[in-house]
Amino acid sequence: MGKTKAMKVYALSCGWLTAPMEAFVEGGTGTIKVPIVSYYIEHPRGRAVFDTGLPAGLRTDPDAAIGRTLAAIYTADFTPDQDVDKQLAKIGVEAGSIDTVVNSHLHFDHCAGNRLLPNARIVVQRREVEQVQQDGPPKQGFYAGAMLDGRDVKQVDGEFDLFGDGTVVLLPTYGHTAGHQSLKLKCEGGDTVLAGDCCYFHRTLHDRRLPAFGHDREEQLRSIDRLRGMEERGARIIAGHDPEQYAAMVKPPEPFVSA
Repeated sequence: MGKTKAMKVYALSCGWLTAPMEAFVEGGTGTIKVPIVSYYIEHPRGRAVFDTGLPAGLRTDPDAAIGRTLAAIYTADFTPDQDVDKQLAKIGVEAGSIDTVVNSHLHFDHCAGNRLLPNARIVVQRREVEQVQQDGPPKQGFYAGAMLDGRDVKQVDGEFDLFGDGTVVLLPTYGHTAGHQSLKLKCEGGDTVLAGDCCYFHRTLHDRRLPAFGHDREEQLRSIDRLRGMEERGARIIAGHDPEQYAAMVKPPEPFVSA
């Protein structure tokens, strides 16, 4: 009898954003179309989603959804079946069955789908909540419908073992925002880290080129260096919006990592 898989992780396609390259790399030229990816984690101790995608309002009224300034920079390309709840349904998972949502941070393209997972506890870094409360959306790209009001929210400080068994661990990777976090998965063949926007592209681990904006550039570079060190020790780092990595990723109905 074969080994029973304890955990499976699926990469969900939640649309695309097109923007000037300089929105991703300081001094960049031209435009780039990047994927918006959410991750469904099926674990013996619960069901979780890491990041939840774009606001549906981008399809009809971008100015209202994310503010005029951001709407002038980012153009969304996503259909209703790319909302996170519909993506889950495609692999036979009901949105109401999700126990936990982990947001890498509270920018509009990483947390807007929280509302579609109504029974989930939201797990976010305390520092992120404090920054959102201080700056308020849409300043710094935070999403006005982020998630906090009326929701079960767990604020954590630093590393956090989501299921208590070391297989899914939140890693503080501060800098892009005050409380940005990544997610380390203990998988067959070694660790996989969902880096979120600590690095937009995998090459950022090595060229360390960031956009002009960001909460704390030096702190983000330290976080990037930490991830690069993990990669040098054998971990696989999945960047937040890398088209080339996404193209090579195993897609549903197959899991892209398992343990």
